[in-house]
Amino acid sequence: MASHPETKIDCSKVHVKKSSFSNDQTGDFDGAFAAVDIKKDELIEAGVVRRLPDGFDGMSCPYIFTWSTERPNKTWAMASGCAPYYNTCKEGTSNTRMVRDFEKDNFEIFANEDIKVGDELLHTYISLKWRTCFSELNDIVHKE
Repeated sequence: MASHPETKIDCSKVHVKKSSFSNDQTGDFDGAFAAVDIKKDELIEAGVVRRLPDGFDGMSCPYIFTWSTERPNKTWAMASGCAPYYNTCKEGTSNTRMVRDFEKDNFEIFANEDIKVGDELLHTYISLKWRTCFSELNDIVHKE
């Protein structure tokens, strides 16, 4: 399906299904997967965010995005498309990267390597190491 030339959201190369990381210990959760073969540096997904109200506690909610470079972070956002379903991994091992435009409230996700149809799409959350809602996940990801 071709996207409209003026669209702000395009996740046509991605689909969401049960994550390959789901197991008896973690329970079932979803992940984002390549719907087509994707070449290194190719745009995978483009989307927009909606900023959440001042005072929202993003430290306790894993389903929203850190939306500034300020630390401690006070700006949080909900993302469109399949982006909320990209699971995380250890820094330097992800097959995607997210480029955020904090001024325009949009993002683009690119391939760090060639990705085959059916591969789970992963990126390292920029707040993985310091958000309290990710403390257990951070321990799992960085376990030696």
